[in-house]
Amino acid sequence: MKLQRNGRSKALAIGAMALVSSLSLAACGSDENNNNAASGTSGAAPAAINCGTKPAALLSAGSTAQGTAIDVLKTNFSAACKDSSVNYGGGGSGAGVQQFNQGKIQFAGSDSALKPAEVEDSKKVCTGGQGINLPLVAGLVSIVYNVDGVDNLVLDGPTIAKIFDSQIAKWNDPAIAALNPGAKLPDADIQAVHRTDDSGTTENLTKYFAKVSGGAWSYPPAKAWAGKGGQGANGSAGVAAQVKQVKNSISYAELAYAQTNNLKSAAISTGASKPVEATAANAATTFAKAKIAGTGSDLALTLDYATKDEGAYPLVLVTYEIVCDKGNKADTLDALKSFLSYGISDAGQKAIGEKGYVPLPKELTDKVNAVIPTLA
Repeated sequence: MKLQRNGRSKALAIGAMALVSSLSLAACGSDENNNNAASGTSGAAPAAINCGTKPAALLSAGSTAQGTAIDVLKTNFSAACKDSSVNYGGGGSGAGVQQFNQGKIQFAGSDSALKPAEVEDSKKVCTGGQGINLPLVAGLVSIVYNVDGVDNLVLDGPTIAKIFDSQIAKWNDPAIAALNPGAKLPDADIQAVHRTDDSGTTENLTKYFAKVSGGAWSYPPAKAWAGKGGQGANGSAGVAAQVKQVKNSISYAELAYAQTNNLKSAAISTGASKPVEATAANAATTFAKAKIAGTGSDLALTLDYATKDEGAYPLVLVTYEIVCDKGNKADTLDALKSFLSYGISDAGQKAIGEKGYVPLPKELTDKVNAVIPTLA
């Protein structure tokens, strides 16, 4: 099922920070007397948040790529819904899915959709149902670097793959020089940094390699790092901090972490007429053509990592909130629906958009909004 790129989606791609229309929040079994106004701590305009009738403390964990987004959403949600809270533990996508399937948390954040075996495991805790993927936070994987005198680095898929597999070891390698004519590339060793935890960001990066590296990346896409050499760090914050501290280094992290740490991001040569910058607007162009791969209430997406469209940044990711379609805990279900409804609303998407994330197209937010009230 294709998300049609109509006029509204095009407008989103041009101005990713401007959301295209107002979405109604799902009722989630709440009454009007319990609605409050959020403080808008993210800088977004105050938003009406439907708090529900059963306040609860939600436990969650997973993707570090969405960490900043969840911080914004949970702060606004808790400010509006005084008796509810969201505790997000991070830990990486792999850890989040594992904790969800152990019944320890109400939802998990994962930068990759549940695999068939993980869906089967989820049936043990989702009584009468199973885990499903609800896209909530969209972003892009920025190739961050710290090289003195190099401000506008351009790389392509094969070159990035070879760098992270130690096949290219010097910054002035001919492959990098060919993509950066006139740049003063140092005769220095490349310090490549990768994630040590099981990471959906790593899986998205390696899915990109599988599509565009021309065989330079010989490993299957996975959450666990498989490349040769390099240094390891834990979480998106960890790799970003490492690049900030280490000269001649390079890594990959969600754009929000690049911005928070004032790191430079490489443009990617995709085969379009000019290299594509790592911006939310360029990522929105790619999301506008995403396809739904899931069935029923599962909204897993297929992303085109090999896009050559003008202005389409190829290295994108979407973080799914993993929830039970049926079998959620009765005492936290109402609060879970309320939080997800706020997160996917115009106000929620605008709030995280101000932190470097990419507001999802309305065609997709409408679909998520339709699923949330059906959770049981």
